[in-house]
Parts: sequence; C-alpha cells; structure tokens
Amino acid sequence: MAGGVDPGAFKDALLVLGTAGIVVPLMHRLKVTPILGFLAAGAILGPRGLGQFADRVPGLSWVTIEQTEEIVGIAELGIVFLLFMIGLELSLGRLSTMRRLVFGLGGLQVVITAIVLGGLLSRLGLSAEASLLIGACLSLSSTAIVVELLARRKRLTSTTGRVTFSVLLFQDLAVVPLLFLVNTFGTRTDGSFLGGLSMALVQAVVAIAVIVAVGKLALAPLFRIVAETDNPELFVAATLLVVVGTGVASAAAGLSMALGAFVAGLLIAETEYRRAVEATIEPFKGLLLGVFFFSVGMSIDIGRLIANPLLLVGLALALVAVKGLIVLLLGRLFGLSWPVSIEAAALIGPGGEFAFIVVGLATAYGIVDAETNGVALAVVSLTMAVLPFVGDLGRSLARHFETAGPVDPETLVAPPESQGHRTIVVGFGRVGEVVSTMLKHHRQPFIAIDRDPTTVTLGRRKGWPVYFGDVTNAMFLKSCGIDTADAVVITINNPTLVDRVVEAVRAIRGDVVIVARARDAAHATRLYGMGVADAVPETIEASLQLSEATLVGLGVPMGPVIASIHDKRDEFRRILKQRRRGAAGD
Repeated sequence: MAGGVDPGAFKDALLVLGTAGIVVPLMHRLKVTPILGFLAAGAILGPRGLGQFADRVPGLSWVTIEQTEEIVGIAELGIVFLLFMIGLELSLGRLSTMRRLVFGLGGLQVVITAIVLGGLLSRLGLSAEASLLIGACLSLSSTAIVVELLARRKRLTSTTGRVTFSVLLFQDLAVVPLLFLVNTFGTRTDGSFLGGLSMALVQAVVAIAVIVAVGKLALAPLFRIVAETDNPELFVAATLLVVVGTGVASAAAGLSMALGAFVAGLLIAETEYRRAVEATIEPFKGLLLGVFFFSVGMSIDIGRLIANPLLLVGLALALVAVKGLIVLLLGRLFGLSWPVSIEAAALIGPGGEFAFIVVGLATAYGIVDAETNGVALAVVSLTMAVLPFVGDLGRSLARHFETAGPVDPETLVAPPESQGHRTIVVGFGRVGEVVSTMLKHHRQPFIAIDRDPTTVTLGRRKGWPVYFGDVTNAMFLKSCGIDTADAVVITINNPTLVDRVVEAVRAIRGDVVIVARARDAAHATRLYGMGVADAVPETIEASLQLSEATLVGLGVPMGPVIASIHDKRDEFRRILKQRRRGAAGD
C-alpha cells in the first residue's frame, strides 16, 4: 500500500512546513517578525513568483506552488484561529474598560479613514461599492505584525502600546460588518440595497443569537467535564472542536467560519477556562497563521511590483501618510501627547492582512475587478513589509517631542497578556485563598490559578479572579502575564508539582520573586537551590505558630512573643540557605 502513495500529493504541505522551519529561526536571528518572512516566501515560491516558471524549468515544481487553491483550505483555518484568538482577547469587560479609546478613537479612525480613502478612490473611477469596500479595507492595520512588534520591543504596556492596541481592537471588530457588507453586495439581486442589507443582518443576528445561546449553555460545562479528566490531549481536542465546530455552524447559516469562531472566542473569554484555552491554541494558531501569511504572499504579484515600482511605492506612501495624519490628529483630539500620537500614527498607518481577505472576497463576487485587486494588494503588501521600519521612524520622531506630563489614566489599561496584576497565586485551595485575601486587603492586584475545575468554579462564584490552567505550561504562564509579574506565590501542597512550577517560572523569568510552600526543611532547602526567594516549610511554620499560641496562652506579652517568633523564623531561613550552599559546594 505504501508503494501506491503519490509523493506529489504531499509536496505543497511539505513545502509550507519546510518554509516554516527555515523562516522562523532565520527571522528570529535577524530580529524581524516571521510574518514578513512568510509573506516573502509566499511571494517568491507562489504562482506569481517562481511558480509561474515551474513548467519550463525542470525540478522547479518541487520547490514552488503553482496553484493558490492547493493550500487555500489550510489558510482559511488560519483565519478562523486568528478571529478566535481575537475573540478571546476582546472580553466584554476589557471592551467596557477601554471603551473610550476602542470605540471613540478606534471607531473614528476607521470611519474617517474609510470615507477619505473611499472618496479618493471614487474620483479615480471606481464604483461606489468598490470604493467603499477598498477604502474600508485600507483603513485597517496589521494586528498580527503590530502586536508582535510591540511585544518584541517590550512596549505593549507603554502608553503607545495601549493606545495602538485599542485602535487595533476596533479594527478587528470592524472586520465582521465588512464581511457582512461584502456578502450583501455580492449576493444582492434586483431588490433594494437596504432591503438586502436588512435581510442579511437579520439572518446574521439570528444565527449569532443561536450560537451565543448554545455556547452559554454548553461551553463552560463542556470544558469543566473535560478538565475533570485531567487529560491534556482531551482538552486540546475539545478546544479544536469548539473552534472548528462553531465555524462550521456559522458557515451553515450562510455566514463566514471566521465569524462563528470569533463569537466562540468572545464566549470563552468570559469563562474561567480562557487562559487555558489560549495556551492550548497557541501552537496551532502560530502554524496556521504562518500558512495564511504564506498564502497572502502568493497573492503578491512580483511582476506588477517590478513593472510599476514608482506608482505602487507612491500609492503606498500616500496610504501611510493619509492614515497616519488621521491617527495623529485624532490622537491630539483625544488628549494624547505628541510622542504617543506620532508613534501610534506610524504603527497604524500601513495596511493589514484583512485587506487580502475582504478584497479577495469582493473580487470573487465581481465587486472589484482583477486589476484593482492586484494594485490594492500590492500596495498593502508593500506597507506591511516596511511596517517595522516605519515603526522605528515613528519612535525616533516621537523621542524629539517627549516631555514629562500627565498621563491619561485610561491609557494605563493593560493589554490582554497582562491585566495589571503584580502577583500570580498558584493554587486556590485554603492556603491560596488566604493569600489572595491578604493581597486584596492590601490592594495588591493579582490573579490566581488552579488545576481543579471545581475549585476554580467555586472561587469565581465568590468573585475571585481565579482561572483554570496548568502553570507548568510555558505558554499558559505567558498568557497569565508572567513576563510583567512582580511575584509568584506557590501555595499547592504537592512537592513534586511545586518543583515543576518553580522550574517553569524560572525558565521564563530569572528575576521574578518566587515565594513557595514547602513540605519540610529538606524540600525548602531544595527550593532555595532552585532560586526561590523564600520557602515556607509546613512543619517549621506549624511549630512556630504552635509556639506562639502556647506562649501567649501562658501569659507572655504578645510583643516579645512575636519578635522571638520572627527571629526564630529568620534563623531557620539562614540555616536552610546555608545548608543548600554547603550541599552545592560539596
């Protein structure tokens, strides 16, 4: 049976996987976002690049892709996962907290930019529908590249990062009505436009309402049942089922798969399983997004770029200038400083990946002709390629305007990977809840993590910020904000698991403060050797508390008792640390 396998059937999949294996480490070494590498690889190896010569050059077909349709199915899954992750980030609570910047600044940026660019395009002879759609697409920016760029430069928590992220959030939301609009334009009959749009909206609202109703009833119980099995593979399967299942349900209702996945993400974002799902989906999302950007690169016509370089470069510069100017003026209108407005304008100015989706769909419906499609996508791809350099230019210009001044408190809202918490409490049993109570009493922001779904459910019903997940998973730790946390408190009573958590945290952060619960003196000694700031042995701490209660009960004044207990605790700590250093010296 093995002899009947056609190697050519797997050629495209192997080519994409091989590209990922080369592009990611190469771009990492060059300190460039891998997205640009996938775009370039798709443009070079695709049917508009070297692929067009495959039938004339022997052997070239094995390292090129001649037909876009050959990987379009996998690329569409990448979009589904991207919209699902955006839904996870767009929890209703976050949108409410950041509403002024998201719906105010972000909404005005999209609307004004779409109107201005659409008006300019209509002057060039495009139809009203094509002008509106392309103008709206060009108003969007690259969430994937901008967020990755800010995260790599550790600027997501800066004022610029939060402002930029707010605008990107609204742009991501705007994709949903844009897809509706394309579908309405493309399937409209002789009836009125408003009638067709109304019918499409009603159909969409009904379908989304059904998905939301079923999701609210089924999602949390589904993940609770799966989590109780303590089977990571089953949790992965359940997550994939939700993403793909809601996408298929949405497609069956006449909507896009991406829209269904987006709604599912929104629903899961309100549950205690949000962070565990984020960590689970991250590896799949990265690979599938790579395939998507590879397919986007295949849409880039290198021949067109070579034939009309001045025209396309001029249009790209015009796009960045118009969008950047609008963001700059709106930033000042919303009270942002000149440096923040300038840098945000530079990051938002270039085009984004959703233009390839919407314009491509509009072309398939016949709303946009092939020539306009090629020019628009070439311009967007050019701006995306130079986005890191435009961002650097904006940062350099912003430094010339930096002055000390008041900061808009609304811009201090943290992005998704950190909600401003300084402490991560691992374990929410009786000890973890007491620690959380003390942190809350002293107004120290925190989140708590536990692997027991029942404990998590009960804690959330009491109003605690507790989430379900595995803190030995590096991706889950990052989704909990380990990169910006000040301290990690480990309260679980399983010594082996405590060690694994310490190792996982230290692998990511060598400087974060770790306070860990230890079984006994030997365990505490081992934890000090692993780099914890403080280990609290149960046996020693119990003996100290028993001593304190006994002395106070015998009538010894409280002050001297507490002082002596503190001295004894410090003495034990010194002994354990010295014992560890002695063992290390041996």
